[in-house]
Amino acid sequence: MSLRKSVRGVALAACVAVGLSASATATAATAASPQASPALAADAAAPIADWLHTEGNKIVDEAGNQVWLTGVNWFGFNATERVFHGLWSGNIDTITRQMAERGINIVRVPISTQLLLEWKAGQTVMPNVNLSANPELAGKNNLQIFDHWLELCERYGLKVMLDVHSAEADNSGHVYPVWWKGTITSEQFYQGWEWVTARYRTNDTIVAMDIKNEPHGTPGNPPRAKWDSSTDQDNFKHACQTAGRRILAINPKVLILCEGIEVYPRPGETWESPNTDPDRSPNYFYNWWGGNLRGAKDHPVDLGANQDQLVYSPHDYGPLVYEQPWFQGDFDKTSLTNDVWRPNWLYLHEERTAPLLIGEWGGRLGQDARQDKWLKALRDLMGEYKLHHTFWCLNPNSGDTGGLLLDDWRTWDETKYNQILKPVLWQHNGKFVSLDHQVRLGGNASTTGINLTERYADGSEDDDVAPTAPGRPVATDVTANAATLTWAASSDNVGVTSYEVLRAVGTGPATVVATVSGTTHRVGNLTGDTTYTFTVRARDAAGNVSAVSPGRTVTTPSGGGGDGGCAATYTVSNAWQGGFQGQIQVRNTGTAEVNSWKVTWTNPSGTSISSVWNGKWTVSGGKNTVSNEPYNGKLAPEAATSFGFTGAGAGTAPADLTCAAS
Repeated sequence: MSLRKSVRGVALAACVAVGLSASATATAATAASPQASPALAADAAAPIADWLHTEGNKIVDEAGNQVWLTGVNWFGFNATERVFHGLWSGNIDTITRQMAERGINIVRVPISTQLLLEWKAGQTVMPNVNLSANPELAGKNNLQIFDHWLELCERYGLKVMLDVHSAEADNSGHVYPVWWKGTITSEQFYQGWEWVTARYRTNDTIVAMDIKNEPHGTPGNPPRAKWDSSTDQDNFKHACQTAGRRILAINPKVLILCEGIEVYPRPGETWESPNTDPDRSPNYFYNWWGGNLRGAKDHPVDLGANQDQLVYSPHDYGPLVYEQPWFQGDFDKTSLTNDVWRPNWLYLHEERTAPLLIGEWGGRLGQDARQDKWLKALRDLMGEYKLHHTFWCLNPNSGDTGGLLLDDWRTWDETKYNQILKPVLWQHNGKFVSLDHQVRLGGNASTTGINLTERYADGSEDDDVAPTAPGRPVATDVTANAATLTWAASSDNVGVTSYEVLRAVGTGPATVVATVSGTTHRVGNLTGDTTYTFTVRARDAAGNVSAVSPGRTVTTPSGGGGDGGCAATYTVSNAWQGGFQGQIQVRNTGTAEVNSWKVTWTNPSGTSISSVWNGKWTVSGGKNTVSNEPYNGKLAPEAATSFGFTGAGAGTAPADLTCAAS
């Protein structure tokens, strides 16, 4: 099973029902004229162009200065109310100003195709807004409120990204897997995008279009979204590419965001392969809705002459949203990077294919230790790589995540803001940076923000120069269990801070197995009579990553390290005087699913094990044996699980670690 956000929709609808009276149902009205756009909305050119484009994996302004989009989601226009949620309590000006003053420089606004088609036809609604809290909105329909809000964004230095969250205006519309539904066709989906692009084509407050929120679904459960090079209706790659080209034909300067899907066929499988388990088929790689961009490697989105407007935009969540397999047992930033983030989307940044913007991430803080670990790991990854992002969400009425605002729509969750979001908001010399060249973030009277011109006025630039690739590693002292790698150092304009050692088994994918500061490393936990390819890449203090080195292929001699289609990797996660905590990761290195596994090793001298979890532990003749529990024995090819343990001594890695699977 993948992400099921219906919980969010149900809770969201319930909160709306509480926040609005029965008379709050919006009534239909007719817009004065769809062509009569306000001065700041349709045909009035901005005084200084703030349009953005891409260079490799960076987003830059028209002068080539690198920018960092660090934002938040504010939903409501996608829902049945057809207007921002929270205006039943909070003030639209205050909320917008506070977002900017706190360093948010872009807001992702979910909308629906139905809403765009209504506006295109001249149909609006008069939403139920608390006019005591929002006297400035008196007499305004929902389109006029949106245009008024765009004026506020310009006043406070905020930029906007539009996101078609669902086909229909529905609080739970995101649960439907594709971009067409009922009477709303794929062609109308494209036409809705064309209309809104034309209306705001000269307004550089709106700088990005997220084509469709979280396409998903699994084979055998139509409709579902797939990703290939066909022109099939359910091919989201084709849909995003088509919508993007039609948008760019009207405004060639707006960013086009393409999200991922949910599943992608494993090597040797096709979209026709059976989905033997409707929730977790071994024939497919699974990820969060919108989070699977594996297909972009072989089937990249092609925007033609405007390819430099493309941004890929995956979503990622934690265990309080859904218990994904990678949250079972112990996990950390390294395991999440290797098992989830890199194969699904991080490779696009590392290979400089295109920028990444994490369109949704976030959740509740302080309720579950694993949730907090995931939040901080993804926060740190985004800070390390300077990944663009929009946090989910501002709204407190998101059922499975909560928001940055509390239920009164006035008070901020200071702990969540300060610990999770603020560290990855764009700052320079202690000031938050706007994406506007003239207006400071928070307004021109702001004491917390600066504009983009001020950011680059001192001549300093963010370090975006990657180190050179390290030399091809040399392998020495190769045994069945280990090999020593040595490589020539990289050079960098500032300085290399670390090297990542990557290992591929056979023709499988490369994963990071070590991060070191020097130019040599002893790689352990190898399997006898197995062929590996080792590569190295360098990283600098700004998070820039080099290209990988040429590969070194090594075949280990027979014996030790693992057999039977699995490999065990030993790590120490914590240590103290006289004791330590560690984990052993078990990975299926074969081409078929395994049903059970067993890991054995002898403790090094001076080391003993005192407790084990997520595995059945026995000791016989001085040798430890840990076999799987009923819930973690089955592993698809390349899938992994882990068990943890505590012990006494230094925690030295055993020399005879073996893994057997059946």
